Amino acid sequence: MAEMLSAYPWFIERLTHLAKLHDGKRLPHALLIHGMTGIGKGHFAECFAQYLLCHSPQETQACGQCKGCELNAAGSHPDLYLLKPEEEGKQLKVDQIRALGDFIYSTAQQGGYRVVIVEPADSMNVASANALLKMLEEPGKDTLILLVTSKMGQVLPTIKSRCQHIECYTPSEAQAIEWLMAASDIDSDKAQSVLHINRGAPKEALNYLEKGLHDDRAQLIRGLADILKQRRTPIEVAQSWQKQDLELILGWLYSLLSDIARGAVCQSEELIRQDDARNMINAVAKKTNPVKIFGLADKVQEERRAILLRQNPNKQLLLECILLEWAALYS
Repeated sequence: MAEMLSAYPWFIERLTHLAKLHDGKRLPHALLIHGMTGIGKGHFAECFAQYLLCHSPQETQACGQCKGCELNAAGSHPDLYLLKPEEEGKQLKVDQIRALGDFIYSTAQQGGYRVVIVEPADSMNVASANALLKMLEEPGKDTLILLVTSKMGQVLPTIKSRCQHIECYTPSEAQAIEWLMAASDIDSDKAQSVLHINRGAPKEALNYLEKGLHDDRAQLIRGLADILKQRRTPIEVAQSWQKQDLELILGWLYSLLSDIARGAVCQSEELIRQDDARNMINAVAKKTNPVKIFGLADKVQEERRAILLRQNPNKQLLLECILLEWAALYS
């Protein structure tokens, strides 16, 4: 954390709730912060950590001027411990958890709270989770452990049961559009379109813009359309997607199927949110039946879950199976 942070508007209510718990001396020793990917849960955890470590907080905001805030802004606060895997996508090692013990049971150097942020909490295996259990059960005085996850199903029950849960929700579309416009210098129509592609998650949408994922998305839409129009076979399209991020492809495909299902069940184009694939979505929704759509959507979701559980499927075979079922929607 190298700067003072301002909370995203959609987290103000959650921060207010936690601040009231703190003021009433009812703040638990461990919070499990969870919600969908791309809404800023880690940022929220850091904002609350800065609030707790501030000597003169104002409502839900750190003052930005005291010694604690100066240390936070410099990224060197001695009472804040950020625990992440050594490499992105890897697991937290047992030794990393054990090293946390010296911090948990020491005296706060600034005389207030000691705060630990564990992100992502789902990156712990059984051994590392067990190493954290004792700290969750018997933390030192004025210690708060913030565990952050987008994959609640992968957090072990023993960890969940020892934390108070803070569920975080997707912001309203108006809030998300306003934030994304300010963060990326795009107009409201473009912001809305990108948000719809990314399930309304503002930070996911910003990542889409910053990484230039438009071409990857266009390749996906083009491949699906080519299969429906019999310009290419499912096998050929699957081969052309070999360099694509599999989790990203499945996430986009699931969103498209959700739109198709809405169109088919409600028989209304107004419920279709993804403008870049509107014609294709309309065509499939009118020609197929909901049973086929939901069946394929379930299969895509199962494969996404398997990837999140760190299983390593045969990418070509997986995509071929899914795309063959996609072709069958139109037959």
